[in-house]
Amino acid sequence: MQAPKVFLVEDDLITAKALTESLVKETGFEVSHFGTGREFLEAITHQQPDLVSLDYLLPDSSGAELFKKTKKLYPDVPVIMVSGQQDISTAVDLLRQGAYDYIVKDKNMRSRLVNLVLKIRENIQLQHKIIELEKEVGKKYLDHNPIKGNSVVIQRVFELIEKAARINIVVSISGETGTGKELVAKAIHYNSLRKKGKFVAINVSAIPSELIESELFGHEKGSFTGAVSRRIGKFEEAAGGTLFLDEIGDMDINMQTKLLRALQEEEITRVGGNEIIKTDVRIIVATNKNLTEEAHKGTFRKDLFYRLMGLPIELPPLRDRADDILVLARFFADEFCKKNGIATLDINNKAQEKLLQYSYPGNVRELKAVVELACVMATDGTIRPENFTFTSNIKRDDFLLREKTLDDYNLEIVNHYMEKYNQNIKKVAEKLGIGKTTVYRMLKRQTVEDDSQE
Repeated sequence: MQAPKVFLVEDDLITAKALTESLVKETGFEVSHFGTGREFLEAITHQQPDLVSLDYLLPDSSGAELFKKTKKLYPDVPVIMVSGQQDISTAVDLLRQGAYDYIVKDKNMRSRLVNLVLKIRENIQLQHKIIELEKEVGKKYLDHNPIKGNSVVIQRVFELIEKAARINIVVSISGETGTGKELVAKAIHYNSLRKKGKFVAINVSAIPSELIESELFGHEKGSFTGAVSRRIGKFEEAAGGTLFLDEIGDMDINMQTKLLRALQEEEITRVGGNEIIKTDVRIIVATNKNLTEEAHKGTFRKDLFYRLMGLPIELPPLRDRADDILVLARFFADEFCKKNGIATLDINNKAQEKLLQYSYPGNVRELKAVVELACVMATDGTIRPENFTFTSNIKRDDFLLREKTLDDYNLEIVNHYMEKYNQNIKKVAEKLGIGKTTVYRMLKRQTVEDDSQE
């Protein structure tokens, strides 16, 4: 990395030489010396320094004017003012205007300047690290994240992510559980103009309805039992950044009204408080529900629905992305091996065939778990079919391709849910939207048929 540059403006050549030697030797800065204000102004119009040491009293220029012009050109560049006069009022005025510090020319001047430059160098190095981290974060969530694939449907998702990252618009992400909705939200945030702000996520369905208002808007001390101090909410925490509201479809209807007002007015009030707080957040919402249907049923406010619709991104289930299964599996295997210091594993042809036969009800999240476990179980550097363990026995390619009666298909579905919910008939009936007696009758028919075949 190139050495940081300091512009030293000093008309006394002996002092300038001594300061230059000390700064180069003790701070590692590259020093450019200017003996007049005119030379300095000409230089800064063509090149930005990392730091300026500016003599307040120059024969051809006013130090105060040079300071103002420097800050106008480069507001973030630290400027150290140096003067032979111990004028307190001048020093205070310059510090108020944004000078980094004010040094008097005395026997301690050289050491003071060196110490200040060393401190500034630490800040510059920290800023460089932050910039690099920001680049890595953006890279992580767009170029190297599990939203991978070659299928037409996922390529369309990539296009929409890029559009959303360029424009400050509400984004609504829909898709089944495990399809990667939060990953998409992060990819949008970390590649947008708001990437320097926070990405704050909240799962609406995981918070009791009586607490969600406090979580979003914050609360004042004593506003309710347990509120022992003031607490800011997610809106304030995400100021300048992105607020991701996951499972927005599960929000209580009364809270929906309060959220709508906050979005319309761009302001909130903490629970138990009166202060109006202006907000500056980008909203991204996600749901595994069909909000259009929920709005028509009256369980989701239509006006809030229209407010949140923004740019819709629908994430397809993995069963509709057959072309991406092996791409994702290879990615997950390589990532797991890299994180755990394991040599790269091969996925043999039969193992690949087995991956392609499964339905993945848990979508990408399930595939990731399946592949990572296979990496642990693999031997001799190869993942084989027996290394894959699936939670369901329904295959992607053997359900609808086989010729069965409707009753047979219904029975297979019931058996799948019975296995999934540990033979809990009541739960299965609720999930399928049928009566318990229907489930009993179907299972009894299966028992009769099985007995007749023996």
